[in-house]
Amino acid sequence: MKILTASQIRDADKFSIVNEPISSIDLMERAASKCSKWISAHFSADYKICLFCGIGNNGGDGLAIARQLFQKGYEVEVYVIEFSTRFSEDFKLNFERLMRSEIPLKVIKTISELPNSLNSNDVVVDAIFGSGLNRPADGLAAKTIKFLNGLNNKVLSIDLPSGLFTEDNSTNKRDSIVKATYTLTFQVPKLALLLPENSVFVNNFVILDIGLDSAFIEEQESTKIYVTPDFIRSIIKRRRKFDHKGTFGHAMIIAGSKGKIGAAVLATKAALRSGVGLVTTHIPTCGTDIMQISVPEAMVLENNGEEYLEPGDINIDKYHIGIGPGIDQDKRTILFLEAILKQSGKAMVIDADALNILSNHPSLQKLIPSNSILTPHPKEFERLVGQYNNDTEKLEKQTQLAHKLRSVIILKGAHTSIALPDGRLFFNSTGNAGMATGGSGDVLTGCITSLLAQGYSSANAAILGVYLHGLAGDYAMKEKGEYSLIAGDIVSSIPEAYNEILTY
Repeated sequence: MKILTASQIRDADKFSIVNEPISSIDLMERAASKCSKWISAHFSADYKICLFCGIGNNGGDGLAIARQLFQKGYEVEVYVIEFSTRFSEDFKLNFERLMRSEIPLKVIKTISELPNSLNSNDVVVDAIFGSGLNRPADGLAAKTIKFLNGLNNKVLSIDLPSGLFTEDNSTNKRDSIVKATYTLTFQVPKLALLLPENSVFVNNFVILDIGLDSAFIEEQESTKIYVTPDFIRSIIKRRRKFDHKGTFGHAMIIAGSKGKIGAAVLATKAALRSGVGLVTTHIPTCGTDIMQISVPEAMVLENNGEEYLEPGDINIDKYHIGIGPGIDQDKRTILFLEAILKQSGKAMVIDADALNILSNHPSLQKLIPSNSILTPHPKEFERLVGQYNNDTEKLEKQTQLAHKLRSVIILKGAHTSIALPDGRLFFNSTGNAGMATGGSGDVLTGCITSLLAQGYSSANAAILGVYLHGLAGDYAMKEKGEYSLIAGDIVSSIPEAYNEILTY
């Protein structure tokens, strides 16, 4: 699903109005009906709905939602925030419709006219600004936003949390943005909804299809893409009756050091669960017994080193490699990594301590095979590229690094971003905060290495691996909860994730 700019979204609106054809007020009604349907599915008519509406089209959406919920039997209260007299035409039409109803409505012209408080069970709908805002909220609008943020009520923002810009918020005023519990956004995700710096404003978001012209949206140029289940199903390889273990590749997990053999265990188990035909794990000799007992399905290739990996005679030609989890940064391991990079002619997955070694020894970065997949978490990424001031700059650095190394750069976190060497940037749609636990990244390394060994391109292995890993985490969370989830639970839930992906 393409991530569009504010101007592209406006153009999609205009094109749909002309070519469906549909009037703008009817398109607003359709968008509002999607919102009111979602609200009624998640909040019973026992809840009172308090709507705070601006004077543009976002406010018009809010007024239409109020009318529709009232017709469904909800107690509704509307506050129009008149921070300007430049009303949009569709806002005026919906305002007139509301005036003819029995819905309580109050026009707010000064901050003193806002209610002193709301019942704690009331649901607040924020429809002050939508995706067209291009300067920080100020005046009455900003004061109203601060009032809403001071409440303890659940807040539902329409399209975007009011005050949030669609893309770059580096120049925005962060104290003039609504902190939404849910955001009901229209047709496509907005970049701002996916960035960590906006997490205080965007708790959860839902994409509502309001019927904008799909062919027009498909024609829009965008290097930023939101990963959907349909896309994942389009790239996954189906198994055939006479396939065998040789068909699905041979992965090598190079991981572990004394005290960190668990990283090798997790990555190896994840590789096997992700469908690879064979796995060989290369570890220091101190981990041999642990690996043979923990993962009998894997083969073990012992390194020369007892506690750390160190250089030696190892033929890696037949393997697809995932390297880094738990290997530490001993001077012998640095030499070992250098030897592997020089010997390997195939794309590999590089994670954890291997990334830290590359950060501390930049000359080794020139040895990374083209189309490799690097999987840093935020601090590892910062060590690779240096500091950045905001998420916009961070994404630029991620894209630049992918181009520089001719490799895929996965920046882990909520809505993990995946930068390809051609400039495209994919954002993941699975996963949860329970996955922020030790070993989760080792599992991801195993998943992606497995897919690379199965013959997926680096791009598809990265995108599918991140999605599969996140979906497995979502299933694990359902069973264990966010607070108790551990990395092994993610591995155990990979089969359920695969089953969902493969179900039409």
